[in-house]
Amino acid sequence: MAETTGEAAHDRPYFYKERLKYTPEEEAKLERQHFWKVIDAFRYYRIHVQEQIKRAERQFQSLPQHHQKLLPGVLPNLARISQCVDHNQEVLQAIVYNCIHMFENMEYGEREDPRKVRPSSTFDMDKLKSTIKQFVRDWSEVGQAERESCYRPLIQEIQRLFPSDKYDVSKVSVLVPGAGLGRLAWEIARLGYICQGNEWSFFMLFSSNFVLNRCDKVNSLTLYPWIHQFSNNKKSSDQTRAISFPDVNPQSLPPNADFSMVAGDFLEVYTESDSWDCVATCFFIDTAHNVLEYVETIWKILKPGGVWVNLGPLLYHFENMANELSIELSYEDIRAAIIKYGFRIEVERESVQTTYTENDRSMLRYVYDCVFFVARKPVHVCANGQEDNQSQNSPPAAKSPRREEADSLT
Repeated sequence: MAETTGEAAHDRPYFYKERLKYTPEEEAKLERQHFWKVIDAFRYYRIHVQEQIKRAERQFQSLPQHHQKLLPGVLPNLARISQCVDHNQEVLQAIVYNCIHMFENMEYGEREDPRKVRPSSTFDMDKLKSTIKQFVRDWSEVGQAERESCYRPLIQEIQRLFPSDKYDVSKVSVLVPGAGLGRLAWEIARLGYICQGNEWSFFMLFSSNFVLNRCDKVNSLTLYPWIHQFSNNKKSSDQTRAISFPDVNPQSLPPNADFSMVAGDFLEVYTESDSWDCVATCFFIDTAHNVLEYVETIWKILKPGGVWVNLGPLLYHFENMANELSIELSYEDIRAAIIKYGFRIEVERESVQTTYTENDRSMLRYVYDCVFFVARKPVHVCANGQEDNQSQNSPPAAKSPRREEADSLT
């Protein structure tokens, strides 16, 4: 869930809660305000991008005539971009239409005219553009290679740790925090596991709600995700190329699949001890103000013997934000803390190269050199969080016999 210019950020409507406390009434008001601020961003999209196009036209027309004559394709390409913007806006309007009643108690309140389109900040518009690129990553054929590099290692590890010949996978619970548009969680549920995605960003929640609950025909919808990129294009047509989505029918999960998406802050929603068999994090832990809070929560919510599977970089999302707490730790420091909490690191690869919402035709492409690890919460844990002597000889849970008891697996 996540997106920044570099390219993956988190969305938060108010300052870090350890520093500012709100009453329940204030919290509800802030939540409503943020809800409608994101709705405004979806609605303002066309106006915002058309202003960019008009600026490009003015810049071009300021050139000497003999220079303009050398570039006969520029104005037609800008006209094509304008058409793509209009099409994107139609999809965004459909997303908004389907999410207005997604949350309770989100009435307009004191807004004078709910139909009026209000300007949005550059920050919010950048987040919306990044969300559009999430459709490529999660739900298009173009994003398949990226999903193979990011999601496949996590899925394969879950299958190795909880194989269907030794477990009733319908009782194995997997949590995916920072689920974005939901594809990773959906894929895990498709394999028969109980899987719940958790997401904070309304940009992501609105969009995932649309894909997962309103799309039922393969490649029936189109977006133009690269029209906002005016630099590093080899061909003008690269900027206006389309992607179709969804590449699979999201409604095609098995009838008995247990799949859900939960809205809210990971640290606030998941507080029940010993409740999950597996937590799978992908490009997530660097969305924290304090990553140790994530480690602490994952330790708490995992069942004894449960596993944490992680893949991602450390692009700390609050690093350059004023008035936001941001603790930027090296992987070395995080790894040491994970072990001190009591986790056993069973698998570790410190160089897994992958991308995030990559434009594969751009002349500038980011490659992340990610860390991948599997950390287990020991079956026998003392009060200090450390493993007791008995657990040193305990076999890994993935090699234990098939377990049917409700208290051992959800």
